[in-house]
Parts: sequence; C-alpha cells; structure tokens
Amino acid sequence: MTTAKDMMHPGAHWIPAHETLDRAAQLMRNLDVGALPIADSEERLIGIITDRDIVIRCVAMGHDPAQVTAGEMVQGTPRWIDSNAEVGEVLREMQSHRIRRIPVMEDKHLVGMISEADLARHLDHAQLAMWAEQIYADR
Repeated sequence: MTTAKDMMHPGAHWIPAHETLDRAAQLMRNLDVGALPIADSEERLIGIITDRDIVIRCVAMGHDPAQVTAGEMVQGTPRWIDSNAEVGEVLREMQSHRIRRIPVMEDKHLVGMISEADLARHLDHAQLAMWAEQIYADR
C-alpha cells in the first residue's frame, strides 16, 4: 500500500506568517519550489502561499511584496494529509478541493509536500489522468 509519506517530497519548509512576500519568493527560489506552507507562531499550518499568489494577489494589485506578509495572504481552511494516508485518500483530498499541492503532516509536524510531479512519479497513467481531469475540468 502506497502512503502519502511514500509519495511526498520530504524536507518541506514553512514560512512564518510574519515573513514578507519578497522573503517568501526568495525562499521559493532558493528551494526551487512554487509553494510554501505558512505557519503561525506555534508552527501550526494556517495556509499555503504560491508563487502565483505573490504575482497575482500582490504585485499585479500594485502592492509591495516587501510590505505584505505571508499571513495576510491566507485564505480559507488549510488542507493537509496525514503521512499514513493511502494514495486514494490523498487523491480524494486533492480532487475534492481542486488543489495541486498538499502538505504532509505527521504528529502535527510538517514532514513533506505532495505536488503534481510527485503524483506523476507514483501514479499509473489512468490514475493520473483521472486526477488531472478532476483538478483542471471546468465546473
């Protein structure tokens, strides 16, 4: 049985909610990732910031990324998956919320992230096609 821990990219990094978006962008560049989980002062997951969020919801709106914090960009309830979740549960969580990346948690600690690239490495063609159809289909 394949689990989230088997599929994930280990070693994901938080960005504290008080950090600015320019710092988030620098961290994304340094880590070669397109998304970072956002943590509150007690290291609890409060959201995820993507490179697209920084561009569309900050820069394109005329805001200064050196003045806007990651915490200010949080929207909705953060989604995550337990490290022991089976592949079907991972896919259902991502599909039902139409998300392309999901943090993997173990004992309330971030242990990794699952992205589209991770799914491509671990799913067969039919599973991957079904997941993509659910994520990208117009609703």
